Amino acid sequence: MGALKQYIDFYRTNSAEIDANSAPALNALRQKALEALDGKELPHKGEENYEVTDVDALFAPDYGINVNRRPLDVDIAEAFRCDVPNMSTWLYVAVGDIYRSSRTAGLNMPASVIVGSLREAAIAHPEIVAKYYGKYASLDDAHVALNSLLAQDGLLVYVPSGVVLERPVQLVNIMNAAAKIMAFRRILVVVEDGAQARLLVCDHTQKVDEDCLASQVVEIYVGADATFDYYDIEETGVHTHRVSSLFVHQEAGSNVLVDGITLMNGTSRNDYRIDFCGEHAETRLLGMAISNGDQHIDNHTFIAHNAAACTSNELFKYVLDDNAQGAFSGKILVAPDCPKTEAYQSNRNICASPTAKMHTKPQLEIYTDDVKCGHGATVGQLDQEALFYMRTRGIPYDDARTMLMQAFMSDVIDAVRLDNLRDRLHHLVEKRFDGSLALCRDCGNACHNNSLNNKNNNK
Repeated sequence: MGALKQYIDFYRTNSAEIDANSAPALNALRQKALEALDGKELPHKGEENYEVTDVDALFAPDYGINVNRRPLDVDIAEAFRCDVPNMSTWLYVAVGDIYRSSRTAGLNMPASVIVGSLREAAIAHPEIVAKYYGKYASLDDAHVALNSLLAQDGLLVYVPSGVVLERPVQLVNIMNAAAKIMAFRRILVVVEDGAQARLLVCDHTQKVDEDCLASQVVEIYVGADATFDYYDIEETGVHTHRVSSLFVHQEAGSNVLVDGITLMNGTSRNDYRIDFCGEHAETRLLGMAISNGDQHIDNHTFIAHNAAACTSNELFKYVLDDNAQGAFSGKILVAPDCPKTEAYQSNRNICASPTAKMHTKPQLEIYTDDVKCGHGATVGQLDQEALFYMRTRGIPYDDARTMLMQAFMSDVIDAVRLDNLRDRLHHLVEKRFDGSLALCRDCGNACHNNSLNNKNNNK
């Protein structure tokens, strides 16, 4: 069974402690998850949609799991040097996979809204968590089943019908341990009919020299005519590994924006699945990755048009340098009897060095007439004519190169529907390309020399 065996054995040995430090609504899924893992393996490199990523190998090391919920020492202030200026949020923190509230959490939030620890919510409001938890993340996926087996807590965002959250909810995930550790994270978002909400999730690592792994499953339910934005910014370290699976269920007339941004990482595999289950729903699915050194970023998407007259627009962009490796595989499925569908998918990539590698596989599968669908992918280098033109106008090579890469990413950032976050991302991307950003917490200090532009052969 590969890497899974050690986790199944671990669960069987520690099931009492795992259940005792969780909640009944979460524990109820564990036996089904254990049964789902019978005979399964985590994906190996070379399997379909895992052409360059070995998930089994990521889980193979002997990571520690904090089943007894011992608090980990972190410097919260250090993690927040990246606060978005002039943007007020309801702030929550996960240290490893232990969830905390900040002083601003819930302040002036509508009384009917529930945001906070999923474990605590499952005890206080078991009917809500039981209704939605585990309903959209399929246990047929071995990673989802493993996460469901061992996750003890998470974040719940519950917005009842008709409620509009004026401020975004922000979750900051922090990894900080003196030894190899794994965090099993869970996020459950419920935005009921006609409600509106936004969630910003930021991943950070404080002890960047220690290996760590985050397993994350996100379930999002968006009711009829509801609106929801999900922003996921990964800005960790080269020894941080992440496997994330996100599931979105959309009802009629709903509007969703999902934007995944990788600024710094080690090895990351992100899976996105979006299901249209009511007519006239809309989704924008966006992704951006900046990688250099030996970093590895793999995004897989699946958008299922199961209802008529829905619209999806998908755009993923990568800039890869040095020996970085990127992958994108995406499928749009238009089911039978779903006319008036509009679905577009684009993957555009720049390999800024001859040793950077990109694997891309866009796909369409259509079983209905009267649709507008398109997909495409490009892999290329920086525009040499544009570089030459800029240099003839007196712009130094490094500056011209940075400007072109920034411009290449601008449409992903410009799709952000929070003005202050959009401005901040432009700033962080600029610093990432000019080499002065190593970690989001360092954005006030130009202390990083691992630049995409510091090439010994620049002239």
